[in-house]
Amino acid sequence: MPNDTTAVRPARRELFAASALLLFLELAFIRWFPAHVLFLTFFTNTVLLASFLGLSLGCLAARHRRTYLRLTPLMLVISLAAGIGMESVRLALQDIIDVGGNKAAPQMVYFGTETRVADVAAFVIPIELVVGFFFVLIASTMVGVGQLIGRRFAAIPDTVQAYTINIGGSLLGILLFQCCSLWLSPTWWFGLVALTLAWFLWRATPRNWWAIGLAAAVPFLVLIPGHFSVGVILQKFPVEYWSPYYRINYSPETRTIVVNLLGHQNMVSRNDPFPGYSIPYLLNRDAGHRPFRSILVIGAGSGNDVSRALQWAAPDATIDAVEIDPVIEELGARYHPDHPYRDPRVQVRLTDGRNFLRSTHRKYDLIVFALVDSLVLHSSVSNIRLESYLFTEEALTDVRRALSADGMFVMYNYFRQGWIVSRLVETTAAVFGQSPVVLTLPQRDVVAPNQKAEGFTLIASGPRSRAIEEAFRRKGAYRIPANMAPTPASPDGFSLPDGGDYIGLSPASVEIPSDLAPARDAWPFLYLRRPMIPGPVWRGIIVMVVLSLAMLRLFGWRVGGLDSAGLNLTMLLLGAGFMLIETKAVVHMALVFGSTWTVNAVVFSAVLVMILLANLFVIRRRPVRLAGYFGALLGALGLGLFIPLSSFLGWPFAARALAAGALVLAPVFCAGIVFAMLFRKAAKPDQALAYNAMGSILGGFAESASLLVGFQYLLVVAGAIYLASWVVAPRAAKPLPLRQIFRGP
Repeated sequence: MPNDTTAVRPARRELFAASALLLFLELAFIRWFPAHVLFLTFFTNTVLLASFLGLSLGCLAARHRRTYLRLTPLMLVISLAAGIGMESVRLALQDIIDVGGNKAAPQMVYFGTETRVADVAAFVIPIELVVGFFFVLIASTMVGVGQLIGRRFAAIPDTVQAYTINIGGSLLGILLFQCCSLWLSPTWWFGLVALTLAWFLWRATPRNWWAIGLAAAVPFLVLIPGHFSVGVILQKFPVEYWSPYYRINYSPETRTIVVNLLGHQNMVSRNDPFPGYSIPYLLNRDAGHRPFRSILVIGAGSGNDVSRALQWAAPDATIDAVEIDPVIEELGARYHPDHPYRDPRVQVRLTDGRNFLRSTHRKYDLIVFALVDSLVLHSSVSNIRLESYLFTEEALTDVRRALSADGMFVMYNYFRQGWIVSRLVETTAAVFGQSPVVLTLPQRDVVAPNQKAEGFTLIASGPRSRAIEEAFRRKGAYRIPANMAPTPASPDGFSLPDGGDYIGLSPASVEIPSDLAPARDAWPFLYLRRPMIPGPVWRGIIVMVVLSLAMLRLFGWRVGGLDSAGLNLTMLLLGAGFMLIETKAVVHMALVFGSTWTVNAVVFSAVLVMILLANLFVIRRRPVRLAGYFGALLGALGLGLFIPLSSFLGWPFAARALAAGALVLAPVFCAGIVFAMLFRKAAKPDQALAYNAMGSILGGFAESASLLVGFQYLLVVAGAIYLASWVVAPRAAKPLPLRQIFRGP
C-alpha cells in the first residue's frame, strides 16, 4: 500500500490542478467559441454540455491503459483551428446552411432564423449538424483532462475528500478565468491552458515532446487571426477587444461595432439625416410639451441616443446613460463624433438596465429603451438573453414607477417579427392602461403578427404620449424633411405643406393574436412566440443525445455494465437535478441583482462554496441517514417554488442578498450533502463521477423545459428528479472500508 507521501499527496495536488484546468478551459471555450462560431451563440449549453461529456468520457476511461492527455493538445489545436476557420466557411456556405427550418416567420428569433435557402440550393446543411460537429470537437478536447481527474479521484482513498479537492480546484479555475478575462486577451487564456497542459505532460514523461510542442503552439494559433488579419471580420473590422460579454471588432473608418460576428452599432452623428433617434423629441415638441429635463437612456451603447438627448434636452437637463458593456461605452467615449459622454450633464451607469430601474429613486421625464438587443445569451446555462428581463410585464411596471407625472416611455428597435411588436404593444398597454403610439420607418399602416418587422419601429406610452396621439388625431400625418438632420430648429412636422420631399409618420395599427403569451419574469422569452420547444432546439438536442450515446459507448459505457448500478443511476439523477437548480440560481439571481458578468461570477462561485461547505459537513459530522437531507432538499425546492425572488425587490441590498441567497443556495447545500453521502459509498469514484457528469448533460437538455414552463417551474422538474434519486438511492452499495477502495492506476 503506498503511503501518503509517495502516492496520495501528489494525487491531491494533481487533482486540484486538473480540476482548475478543466473549469478554466471550459469557461475559455464558453467565451471563445460563440465569438467565432456564430451559430453556437443561440444554442444553449452546447459548449457546457460538451465539456461535461468530455469529463464523463475521461472518467469512464480512467482505467484505460491509453493516456488521452497526450492527445489533448492536438484536439485543442484542431478545435481552435476549426473555430477560426468557421467565419470564412460560414460565408462560403451561407446559401445552404439552414438555420430556421426554412420558415419565413419563425417561432423563435435569433440570427439567421428568417433565412430561406431551399430556393437557391439543391441541398441544405441543417444547423444542428454544424453544432454537432463542434460538440464532438469540444468534448474530445476535454477527454484527456477528464481522464486525469478520474484517475486522481481513484487514487485518493477518501472520496469525499477527493471531491472537496475537486471543488476547490474548480473554484480556483472560475476565479482565475474571471480575472484573466477582464484584463487579458484569449491568447493569454489559452497560453495559461497550454502551460498547464505542458506541465502535466512533462510530469508524466519528458518523452511527450511532440504533445508539449503542440501545447506551446496553441497561444500562437489564437494570435494568428488578429496579427495577420485572417478572416473577413478582421479584414473589415481590424480593431479587436474582448469585453466581459463579447468579442468586439471595431472599424475606425466606418465607426461600426461588430460583436460576436454580428453587426451591432454604428456611431452616427446627430448631423446624420436618419431621423429615428430624434422622433421622440420632435413629437414631444410639436405636441406642445416642454423639453425633457431628466432623461434615462437604457442601452446607451456607443452614444447615439445620448447625443440626441443632449441636442434636444433642456440646458439644465440631467441624463443617466445605462450601458452594461464597459468596452462599448469606452469606444463611444473615445470615438463618437459628437462626444456625448464628455458632456457634464451625462452620468454613465455601467450596470444592468433592469437592476438600475428597480433600484433608482429618481423620476424621469423620458425613459428610452435604445435599440436594446444584446445578441448574446445571459449565461452558458440558460435560454435567456442579457436583456430578457428588461421586456417583461414587471420590468415595464418598474418603468412606469420611474416616470414623472407627465413623463413618456419610448422603446425602439428593428424588432424583425410582427409578433414581437404585438407582444410589446400588448404588454405596454396592460401596464400603462392605454394603447401606445406605434410608428414605423418606413411607414406601415398595419403591423401584422405573421409579417416581418425589419424596419425601425417605435413604441411610445405614458402621459405625454396621450398628447402626441391626440395631435395625430387632430392634425393628421407628421412629416420630416428627407435628407436633412432633424434639429430643434426644424419646422413643425404637423404643419409642413404638401409636395415636399418628406418622411411620413402616422400611427400604425398593431394586430394582437389571441394566443400570444406575454413576457413575464416567470417566462421572460420575448423572442419566443409561445411556450414551446422550437424546432432548432429539439433537433439540436436529438443530435447531441445521439452523439453523446455514441461517444459514451465508444469509451466503454454499457447499461448495467458497471459495478454499483444502483449508485450509478443515483449519481446520474443527482447530476441532472443539480444542473437544474444551478440554472435556476443563476437566472433568478440575475433577476434580483442584474444580468451582469459580476453577478454570474458570484453565483457560480457561491454554488461551489456551498458544495465545499456541504463536503466539510459530511467529513466532520459523517451523517448516515439520507431521508432527513432528501426531505430538507425537497422542502427547500418547495420554498423556492412558492416564494418568488421578486418578493425581495426593493429591500435594502444586504437584506435582499441574505434572503435571496438563502432561498437560492439552500437547495444547493442540501443537494451537496446528499451527493457527498452517496459518493462516499462509491467503490469506483471515477465511474460514479462519470455518471454524475452524464446526469449534468441530461439536466442541460431538461433546461429546455423552461421554454415551456418558465424558470420558476424548473424546480418542479428538479424536485421530481431528486425524488426519483431518493427512491433509487437505497439500492446503492453500502459504504466500503477504506482498505477496499480502489486506489488508482
